[in-house]
Amino acid sequence: MANLLEVCIVKYSSIKIFIMAILEKTIITVSTTVNAPVKKVWEYWTKPEHITRWNSASEDWHTPSATNDLKVGGSFSCRMEAKDGSMGFDFGGIYDAIRENEYIEYTLGDGRKVKVTFTAVENGTKLSESFDAETTNSRDMQKTGWQSILDNFKKYTESN
Repeated sequence: MANLLEVCIVKYSSIKIFIMAILEKTIITVSTTVNAPVKKVWEYWTKPEHITRWNSASEDWHTPSATNDLKVGGSFSCRMEAKDGSMGFDFGGIYDAIRENEYIEYTLGDGRKVKVTFTAVENGTKLSESFDAETTNSRDMQKTGWQSILDNFKKYTESN
């Protein structure tokens, strides 16, 4: 029979591992290079009249409305809906840091963090988003969805 000290060590180790698993966050990064200058990419990323034209992961979804108060402490909100009206949700948060034409950091309504970087490269702008994964959908599903939205942004920005 194990002595009390051994039992306590095993329980402590199990609790420590459990707590560490809770504290570890999965961060997902998606990126693209847009054939446009940083100033245009920033404008199309942040202005509601543009957001409503590119912010969807597939052809059967859209963003009928968007608001954006682009300042530290300001909020943003996008209404994302299936075009057939079968479902929809609000996607929004509060800005934590902004460096114009370079960087945006915000906290989503559920507490997850997102960081967006805009980097001038030889043929345009590299746009990268890193975000805390949520626990409902798989990592791959989240990465695919966010990448699809980013691909729509690239297509819209380059064609306008």
